[in-house]
Amino acid sequence: MRVTSTEVQNNFGKYLALASASEEIIITKNSKDIARLVPCSNVDRVGEECCIYEDEDGLRMTYEEFTKLSEESDKRYELIDGELFLLASPSYAHQRVIAEISGYFHIWFKDKKCRPLTSPFDVTLIKGDNNKNVVQPDILIICDTEKIDEKGKYWGIPTLVVEVLSPSSRKHDMLRKLNLYALTGVKEFWLADTSKKAVYLYNFENKVIEDFITFTNNQTVRSNVFEGLEIPLEDIFII
Repeated sequence: MRVTSTEVQNNFGKYLALASASEEIIITKNSKDIARLVPCSNVDRVGEECCIYEDEDGLRMTYEEFTKLSEESDKRYELIDGELFLLASPSYAHQRVIAEISGYFHIWFKDKKCRPLTSPFDVTLIKGDNNKNVVQPDILIICDTEKIDEKGKYWGIPTLVVEVLSPSSRKHDMLRKLNLYALTGVKEFWLADTSKKAVYLYNFENKVIEDFITFTNNQTVRSNVFEGLEIPLEDIFII
């Protein structure tokens, strides 16, 4: 990403946070590259998601800044409550679970109104005034396809969302995203835990958890929102 020296001076906290997440920041002056902002040390990023923490002055990223960043960067990010999160490369186990669940979904929803989709696909969820959040769920089911605009952007609310847990993303998915989905109108949320080979199913109503079920061992995950949609756990967690 190339930015002018003036812009870096005015928004140093923002670009410092981006650099700490391994985003290459090249500083320009009079259209010439003059410097590069890099972290002091490079740390291998193993997990699927890594938080870019706000700086010490408490600066937050706006939706408009996030949109500009997404257009300029080749990396994938999420924005939740003004905090920016870098989406790193997922593991094999993570991708395998996504493939198995999405495969079931594509067969089950064939010739139905609702459509299953997989990441990367931006979903904008509004929690309140001046609080637009953008996430990329691992899997989602949308039933309001009329809210996809002419550019292919989706402005609706998924009916069902699936996130696959990893050691690095547990807090992010089980706290931040759980709260976000509950407060913005998502009806059902599946959390697939690859380490415990379990699926946690949440149903939301009036912005609170109406029902919570844990599926383990040889049980079959059954949706409460889509009657008849079910997947045996042994078909999800295949090595």
